[in-house]
Amino acid sequence: MIFGSISYLNLLPFQVYMKRRSSSTQFTQMLRWKRAVPSVINREFHRGRVHAAFISSITSRGCNCSDLGIVSNGPVHSVFALPGKASDDPASASSNVLAKVLGLEGRILIGDAALRYRLNGGEGIDLSQAWKERTGLPFVFARLCFTRNDRRLQKLARSFSVKEWKIPQYILKKEAGKRGITPKELRWYLRHIDYRIGWREQKSLQLFLKKARKL
Repeated sequence: MIFGSISYLNLLPFQVYMKRRSSSTQFTQMLRWKRAVPSVINREFHRGRVHAAFISSITSRGCNCSDLGIVSNGPVHSVFALPGKASDDPASASSNVLAKVLGLEGRILIGDAALRYRLNGGEGIDLSQAWKERTGLPFVFARLCFTRNDRRLQKLARSFSVKEWKIPQYILKKEAGKRGITPKELRWYLRHIDYRIGWREQKSLQLFLKKARKL
Protein backbone atom coordinates (compact mmCIF):
# COMPACT_ATOMS: atom_id res chain seq x y z
CA MET A 1 0.00 0.00 0.00
CA ILE A 2 1.34 3.43 -0.96
CA PHE A 3 0.83 6.36 1.41
CA GLY A 4 1.19 9.86 -0.01
CA SER A 5 2.82 12.33 2.32
CA ILE A 6 2.97 16.09 1.78
CA SER A 7 6.59 17.18 1.92
CA TYR A 8 5.98 20.25 4.11
CA LEU A 9 6.64 20.96 7.77
CA ASN A 10 2.94 21.19 8.57
CA LEU A 11 2.74 17.39 8.47
CA LEU A 12 5.89 16.72 10.51
CA PRO A 13 4.08 15.57 13.70
CA PHE A 14 2.15 12.94 11.76
CA GLN A 15 5.27 11.79 9.94
CA VAL A 16 7.07 11.37 13.29
CA TYR A 17 4.08 9.46 14.65
CA MET A 18 4.07 7.09 11.68
CA LYS A 19 7.82 6.52 11.96
CA ARG A 20 7.37 5.47 15.59
CA ARG A 21 4.62 3.05 14.59
CA SER A 22 6.49 1.60 11.62
CA SER A 23 8.29 -0.99 13.72
CA SER A 24 5.36 -1.86 15.98
CA THR A 25 2.57 -3.03 13.65
CA GLN A 26 2.45 -5.24 10.59
CA PHE A 27 0.21 -2.76 8.78
CA THR A 28 2.61 0.19 9.07
CA GLN A 29 5.51 -2.03 8.08
CA MET A 30 3.67 -2.74 4.81
CA LEU A 31 3.35 0.92 3.86
CA ARG A 32 5.47 2.45 1.14
CA TRP A 33 5.82 6.22 1.12
CA LYS A 34 5.61 8.78 -1.66
CA ARG A 35 6.48 12.34 -0.70
CA ALA A 36 5.59 15.27 -2.92
CA VAL A 37 3.86 18.64 -2.96
CA PRO A 38 0.04 18.72 -2.56
CA SER A 39 -0.82 19.05 -6.25
CA VAL A 40 1.24 15.95 -7.11
CA ILE A 41 -0.19 13.90 -4.23
CA ASN A 42 -3.72 14.87 -5.32
CA ARG A 43 -3.07 13.71 -8.87
CA GLU A 44 -1.47 10.42 -7.82
CA PHE A 45 -4.30 9.68 -5.37
CA HIS A 46 -7.07 10.27 -7.90
CA ARG A 47 -5.22 8.16 -10.50
CA GLY A 48 -5.02 5.28 -8.03
CA ARG A 49 -1.23 5.35 -7.76
CA VAL A 50 -1.45 6.38 -4.10
CA HIS A 51 -3.91 4.58 -1.84
CA ALA A 52 -4.02 6.90 1.17
CA ALA A 53 -2.93 10.51 1.56
CA PHE A 54 -3.57 13.95 2.99
CA ILE A 55 -5.16 15.34 -0.15
CA SER A 56 -6.19 18.95 -0.68
CA SER A 57 -9.65 19.65 0.71
CA ILE A 58 -10.82 21.10 -2.62
CA THR A 59 -10.20 17.71 -4.27
CA SER A 60 -11.63 15.59 -1.43
CA ARG A 61 -15.32 15.91 -2.32
CA GLY A 62 -16.81 12.42 -2.66
CA CYS A 63 -13.71 10.66 -1.30
CA ASN A 64 -13.59 8.27 1.62
CA CYS A 65 -11.97 10.41 4.33
CA SER A 66 -11.22 10.36 8.05
CA ASP A 67 -11.69 13.16 10.56
CA LEU A 68 -7.99 13.94 10.34
CA GLY A 69 -6.64 16.77 8.25
CA ILE A 70 -4.45 19.86 8.17
CA VAL A 71 -6.30 22.72 9.85
CA SER A 72 -5.57 26.25 11.00
CA ASN A 73 -7.82 28.39 13.18
CA GLY A 74 -6.46 31.82 12.32
CA PRO A 75 -3.09 32.69 10.79
CA VAL A 76 -1.21 29.71 9.43
CA HIS A 77 1.95 31.65 8.41
CA SER A 78 2.61 29.44 5.39
CA VAL A 79 -0.14 30.35 2.90
CA PHE A 80 -0.07 33.86 1.45
CA ALA A 81 -1.35 36.09 -1.30
CA LEU A 82 1.63 38.31 -2.06
CA PRO A 83 1.67 41.69 -3.75
CA GLY A 84 2.14 41.55 -7.49
CA LYS A 85 0.65 39.96 -10.56
CA ALA A 86 -2.01 37.32 -9.85
CA SER A 87 -0.63 33.79 -10.19
CA ASP A 88 -1.35 30.40 -8.65
CA ASP A 89 1.22 28.34 -6.77
CA PRO A 90 1.69 25.20 -8.92
CA ALA A 91 2.23 23.12 -5.78
CA SER A 92 -1.15 24.11 -4.35
CA ALA A 93 -4.79 23.26 -4.92
CA SER A 94 -6.94 24.39 -1.98
CA SER A 95 -5.01 27.62 -1.40
CA ASN A 96 -5.30 28.74 -5.02
CA VAL A 97 -9.07 28.26 -4.86
CA LEU A 98 -9.30 29.84 -1.39
CA ALA A 99 -7.75 33.06 -2.70
CA LYS A 100 -10.38 33.20 -5.44
CA VAL A 101 -13.20 32.46 -2.98
CA LEU A 102 -11.97 35.35 -0.84
CA GLY A 103 -11.69 37.62 -3.88
CA LEU A 104 -7.97 38.19 -3.28
CA GLU A 105 -5.45 38.82 -6.02
CA GLY A 106 -1.70 38.45 -6.03
CA ARG A 107 0.88 35.71 -6.22
CA ILE A 108 -0.03 32.67 -4.13
CA LEU A 109 2.80 31.16 -2.10
CA ILE A 110 2.44 28.11 0.14
CA GLY A 111 4.45 25.67 2.19
CA ASP A 112 7.96 25.91 3.60
CA ALA A 113 8.95 28.66 1.16
CA ALA A 114 6.02 30.75 2.39
CA LEU A 115 7.02 30.13 6.01
CA ARG A 116 10.58 31.29 5.33
CA TYR A 117 9.18 34.35 3.57
CA ARG A 118 7.10 35.15 6.67
CA LEU A 119 9.96 34.57 9.11
CA ASN A 120 12.25 36.79 7.02
CA GLY A 121 9.82 39.69 7.40
CA GLY A 122 7.90 39.31 4.14
CA GLU A 123 4.42 40.79 3.96
CA GLY A 124 1.26 39.42 2.41
CA ILE A 125 -2.29 38.35 3.20
CA ASP A 126 -2.45 35.19 5.28
CA LEU A 127 -5.28 33.28 3.59
CA SER A 128 -6.20 31.27 6.67
CA GLN A 129 -6.49 34.43 8.73
CA ALA A 130 -8.56 36.07 5.98
CA TRP A 131 -10.95 33.08 5.97
CA LYS A 132 -11.24 33.24 9.77
CA GLU A 133 -12.06 36.96 9.64
CA ARG A 134 -14.62 36.41 6.89
CA THR A 135 -16.39 33.34 8.35
CA GLY A 136 -15.36 32.99 11.99
CA LEU A 137 -14.30 29.42 11.21
CA PRO A 138 -11.03 27.48 10.95
CA PHE A 139 -9.86 26.45 7.51
CA VAL A 140 -9.30 22.85 6.42
CA PHE A 141 -6.43 22.69 3.95
CA ALA A 142 -6.27 18.91 3.55
CA ARG A 143 -7.97 15.68 4.64
CA LEU A 144 -6.64 12.18 5.20
CA CYS A 145 -8.45 10.09 2.58
CA PHE A 146 -8.04 6.51 1.42
CA THR A 147 -9.20 3.93 -1.12
CA ARG A 148 -8.39 0.77 0.85
CA ASN A 149 -7.74 -0.46 4.41
CA ASP A 150 -10.49 1.85 5.67
CA ARG A 151 -10.81 0.40 9.16
CA ARG A 152 -7.08 0.35 9.81
CA LEU A 153 -6.61 3.91 8.61
CA GLN A 154 -9.58 5.19 10.60
CA LYS A 155 -8.10 3.56 13.69
CA LEU A 156 -4.71 5.07 12.93
CA ALA A 157 -6.27 8.53 12.48
CA ARG A 158 -8.11 8.29 15.81
CA SER A 159 -4.94 7.16 17.57
CA PHE A 160 -2.99 10.16 16.28
CA SER A 161 -5.73 12.69 17.08
CA VAL A 162 -6.28 11.79 20.75
CA LYS A 163 -3.02 13.24 22.07
CA GLU A 164 -0.32 15.79 21.38
CA TRP A 165 2.79 14.22 19.87
CA LYS A 166 6.14 15.64 20.88
CA ILE A 167 8.86 15.82 18.27
CA PRO A 168 12.35 14.83 19.46
CA GLN A 169 14.86 17.65 19.53
CA TYR A 170 17.19 15.96 17.05
CA ILE A 171 14.38 15.76 14.48
CA LEU A 172 13.44 19.40 15.08
CA LYS A 173 17.04 20.44 14.47
CA LYS A 174 17.35 18.28 11.36
CA GLU A 175 14.09 19.40 9.73
CA ALA A 176 14.54 23.05 10.67
CA GLY A 177 18.07 23.02 9.30
CA LYS A 178 16.86 21.68 5.95
CA ARG A 179 14.53 24.68 5.63
CA GLY A 180 16.91 27.33 6.89
CA ILE A 181 14.95 28.09 10.06
CA THR A 182 15.55 27.45 13.77
CA PRO A 183 13.98 24.71 15.90
CA LYS A 184 12.29 27.44 17.95
CA GLU A 185 10.72 28.88 14.81
CA LEU A 186 9.57 25.41 13.78
CA ARG A 187 7.91 24.78 17.15
CA TRP A 188 6.23 28.20 16.93
CA TYR A 189 4.91 27.41 13.47
CA LEU A 190 3.46 24.03 14.48
CA ARG A 191 1.44 25.69 17.25
CA HIS A 192 -0.68 27.19 14.46
CA ILE A 193 -1.53 23.79 12.96
CA ASP A 194 -4.20 21.37 14.14
CA TYR A 195 -5.20 17.99 12.73
CA ARG A 196 -8.65 17.24 14.16
CA ILE A 197 -11.72 17.85 12.02
CA GLY A 198 -14.69 18.42 14.33
CA TRP A 199 -18.09 19.93 13.63
CA ARG A 200 -16.75 23.48 13.17
CA GLU A 201 -14.13 22.26 10.71
CA GLN A 202 -16.78 20.23 8.86
CA LYS A 203 -18.99 23.31 8.67
CA SER A 204 -16.09 25.34 7.31
CA LEU A 205 -15.20 22.65 4.77
CA GLN A 206 -18.74 22.46 3.42
CA LEU A 207 -18.93 26.25 3.20
CA PHE A 208 -15.62 26.40 1.31
CA LEU A 209 -16.69 23.68 -1.15
CA LYS A 210 -20.04 25.41 -1.69
CA LYS A 211 -18.37 28.74 -2.45
CA ALA A 212 -15.78 27.05 -4.68
CA ARG A 213 -18.52 25.50 -6.84
CA LYS A 214 -19.80 28.99 -7.63
CA LEU A 215 -16.51 30.22 -9.07
